[in-house]
Amino acid sequence: MSDQDNQGGENDFRRSPTGPSVTAPHIPRYQPPPPPPPAQAPRRKRNFWSIAIFVLLVSGVAIRAYQDLSQPDAWDYWKDQYISPSMTFSVVDKADLGGAEPGRRALFVSGTIGPAAAKSFRDRLDQARLTAGDMVLLSSPGGDLNQATIMGEIIRSRGLATAVGIPDASGRVKPAYCASACVLVYAGGKTRFGVPGSALGVHRFVTTKPISDPVAETQRIAGAVLGYMTKMGVSSSIVEAMSETREIRWLSPKQALAMNLVTDPLGKP
Repeated sequence: MSDQDNQGGENDFRRSPTGPSVTAPHIPRYQPPPPPPPAQAPRRKRNFWSIAIFVLLVSGVAIRAYQDLSQPDAWDYWKDQYISPSMTFSVVDKADLGGAEPGRRALFVSGTIGPAAAKSFRDRLDQARLTAGDMVLLSSPGGDLNQATIMGEIIRSRGLATAVGIPDASGRVKPAYCASACVLVYAGGKTRFGVPGSALGVHRFVTTKPISDPVAETQRIAGAVLGYMTKMGVSSSIVEAMSETREIRWLSPKQALAMNLVTDPLGKP
């Protein structure tokens, strides 16, 4: 075999003695397969833990609510705080008491003093941003004695004044009345204005809960009221006036001034 024949053997795919030239077949290069995607936690497992956490949170809230509502008078508190508040609040930019007294920023508080009144009152004061010298206007038949004393303490701690009256659309204060536990709220004012025509009513406080010794409880309440009123600078004679009757006794302007319940009469008593 000649060298030419050997060369021809090397090019068998390019030259064929019996036909046209043939192209060598294309063999693709080897490529490794792509790596498998990373393993993911089953969706069902994730959903299980989400539901479990949600159930735990709801259970915690439900248990806390049950514990709260299982306490005496707890439902009354929740109802007064969240469902049907017994008091209403509104801000008065300039409450006009008449005379030479300049208009003051005020929070008007009206309605019965309920089991959650003190908390609502504190929250509304914070929202109104009243400062020392501003005023709380009251119009209330009374209500919860303990809540009333807390409200009075809040008023005194903030250096606010008090007055009994209802503001109209222009801010002018018209006469109103404040009776029973409302008088304790009024007594919290650092300055207590006497609005002409407004009335302050007192009576003997008694408990409405069944107790073994009503007389001792009445004496305890009278002592607590006396201590509170003395702290607020009101004469002890107001407790004597309270103890005389279970019905509302309306104090005259002169009586309220003599007891130091009113400290700044706006009209002649």
